[in-house]
Amino acid sequence: MARLLHNLLLLSVWLALKLRLLGYWAFVYGYCALCTATALLRLWWNILLRPSSTFQWSVRETPPSCLNDTSLGTHCYVRIKESGLRFHYVAAGERGKPLMLFLHGFPEFWFSWRHQLREFKSEFRVVAVDMRGYGESDLPPSTECYRLDYLVTDVKDIVEYLGYNRCFLVGHDWGGIIAWLCAIHYPEMVAKLVVLNSPHPCVFVDYALRHPSQMLKSSYFFFFQLPRFPELMLSINDFKALKSLFTSRSTGIGRKGRWLTTEELEAYLYALSQPGALTAALNYFRNVFSFLPLSQSEVRSPVLLLWGERDAFLEQDMSEACRLYIRNHFRLNIISGASHWLQQDQPDIVNTLIWTFLKEGEGRKNYRN
Repeated sequence: MARLLHNLLLLSVWLALKLRLLGYWAFVYGYCALCTATALLRLWWNILLRPSSTFQWSVRETPPSCLNDTSLGTHCYVRIKESGLRFHYVAAGERGKPLMLFLHGFPEFWFSWRHQLREFKSEFRVVAVDMRGYGESDLPPSTECYRLDYLVTDVKDIVEYLGYNRCFLVGHDWGGIIAWLCAIHYPEMVAKLVVLNSPHPCVFVDYALRHPSQMLKSSYFFFFQLPRFPELMLSINDFKALKSLFTSRSTGIGRKGRWLTTEELEAYLYALSQPGALTAALNYFRNVFSFLPLSQSEVRSPVLLLWGERDAFLEQDMSEACRLYIRNHFRLNIISGASHWLQQDQPDIVNTLIWTFLKEGEGRKNYRN
């Protein structure tokens, strides 16, 4: 009798887990369908208003001159033996100085760190990398190639190729997610962690599931699960949606005097208009649901979290909750009036706060091999 009850209990637990998993995926795909219907309505509205220009866009053939600004650093390439992928990065500062590695977000590339490359090259070997699928780095064709564990391993491999075993790791948006995971899985590699407008992955999942307002702001996560259609919507009207991300009042860089110049905006369009570039960037999102929740979550490195108060995509309440997962010093700074594109919107404030954090404790100790 006791054995029967035990087996029934195990069966009920198994069924509960299966039903929970089924509900999870039903929610994901149901929300995808809702986002698709909304996007289709927008597409038809665009066709009605601008029938001749809706399906016109152009690949930028020539990089704007700002991408070859020598004050930002030297363009370099590395081919990682294990993955076979070639990565592009821009590096400045003396070799042998402590490594500061910058990871960009969506839909960006190394250029988003231009203000920080100039600022920190005096004391660090600064490296801003094009993540796999972005910029001049290789674009693996398969969605499976953009799994989170591959993205984290990329960072570890690049650090080692550069001749270091530790670094000061800085990430924004998707680069922030990967930076969090690097600190979780390779704590010995991350001397200090700086994250801009990107919550700890566990915080994001828990908060989004309990707050419909954040779920609504994150609806693009679900829309991007679809094949091909998101690429179309981002391309129509000569990449109008991408331009709006950086320039509109609701989502764009908010500080007057820091708005992207025409040339800087063209730099982003040059990178994202190349064949396969949008698909590669969207493949980051197309893998994310398969790897949540995380099996490990604790961060043992000191952490600085910078948060733009006007972030249109992420609610500020998530920033303080990140403290629960950090087993070391944690500093949180909310920057008033700043948008999601924090390091470009408020570079002076961001740089000052990073300097203060780096100088605490051991600060600029050389972590080279």
